[in-house]
Amino acid sequence: MLKPSQAQDRADALISQAKKAGADAADAIYVCDASTQVQMRLGNLEDVERSEGEEIGLRVFVGKRSATVSSSDMDPEILSSLVGRAIDMAKEAPEDQYAGLAPEELLLKSDPHPIEGDDGQNPDPELLRELALKAEDAARSVKGVTNSEGGGANAGRTIVALATSHGFSGAYSTSGYSISASVIAGQGDGMERDYAYDSARFLEDLQSPDTIGREAGERAVSRLNPVQFQSGAMPVVYDPRVGNSLLGHFVGAISGAAIARKTSFLLDALDTEVFNSAISIIDCPHRKRGLRSKAFDGEGLPTAKTKLIDQGRLTQWIMESASARQLGLQPTGHASRGVGGAPGVSVTNLHMGNGSVSKADLIRDIKHGVYITELIGMGVNQVTGDYSRGASGFLITDGEIGPPVSEITIAGNLKDMFKSLVAADDLEYRYSINVPTLRADSMTVAGG
Repeated sequence: MLKPSQAQDRADALISQAKKAGADAADAIYVCDASTQVQMRLGNLEDVERSEGEEIGLRVFVGKRSATVSSSDMDPEILSSLVGRAIDMAKEAPEDQYAGLAPEELLLKSDPHPIEGDDGQNPDPELLRELALKAEDAARSVKGVTNSEGGGANAGRTIVALATSHGFSGAYSTSGYSISASVIAGQGDGMERDYAYDSARFLEDLQSPDTIGREAGERAVSRLNPVQFQSGAMPVVYDPRVGNSLLGHFVGAISGAAIARKTSFLLDALDTEVFNSAISIIDCPHRKRGLRSKAFDGEGLPTAKTKLIDQGRLTQWIMESASARQLGLQPTGHASRGVGGAPGVSVTNLHMGNGSVSKADLIRDIKHGVYITELIGMGVNQVTGDYSRGASGFLITDGEIGPPVSEITIAGNLKDMFKSLVAADDLEYRYSINVPTLRADSMTVAGG
């Protein structure tokens, strides 16, 4: 596996070749991923997998025409032919007045912000086996668990390098670790499945496998013997594990491409109150050891902490350079890309700030509602905001979480849901997108 400086040299060299071959502008991205994964089931080793691969992508511009090519073969002759093929393709592509590299004056020119993304470790598969086994054993030890889909542990490292023909060159490495367990409770037609997992950049930051396993087992057992309930309009409370999906829909709706294409339910919402005034949503790309922390984006622009929602108000779109040009605005440092195709946009470590009430107080006045712990399907219309998802969870009756419910459908409109959201004060930074427990009152729930 290359060092970041070697990966940076490789991207720089490809840019030089493209310029010499006649490209007016170019950028190159190199990505190398290596991972080891161990899977245990019923106490036995089920699978050990080691993978390592590298790819490099080149985007060239000839005037306003562009083309992208990629290769997993780093042979110099292959890469040289890749350059020629990219330029030939670009000459035949249609013109795009918005295509081009990021504005040169906005490129990151200082030292990258330190993010502590790589702990430098390379754990032995035997350690991963032990972590996976402990997670599964802890899950299977929970009373009521009858079978297992397995426990897993993973360790990996990624090297990314980006270079542009107008002055940016940078690289970084990140490590990543995870532990998971998935088990089944009950017998026959009454079986229920659930899982738990944890991910971290540093091995020492992972939750213990015993904690992960117990969580998986207790979640599965708690779902046994679901009850029927009365359908209708009622409050819906989202567990943080699934509530973060609401921010995923929000991010999709504020992407520059969606706004430029006029395919967003938040098309006219800029600088208006999208959430209630107690809600703030913040993107933090420089969080130390954050799961998506990075010092520069997919176009070489510096990243920065951004309040996308400030006291309920939408402050900006998130844009790469092409959509920013189309909208007559500046890119925001949210470009993301793989080795193929033009940049898109993404957030990094996104979270919704804490509310002012406890989880217990959040549900105390709910006479009849549901607490959602799992969502199924993707029934969301990003143009209209219409929302309909399969779900399971627990009844809320007279302010208390009660028996489980399954095969229900929750529906509403995201614009109404966002405005009604109330957040509890239990935010934890466990995933790449994090929210506290959330309550939405503008929902319709139908039983299975």
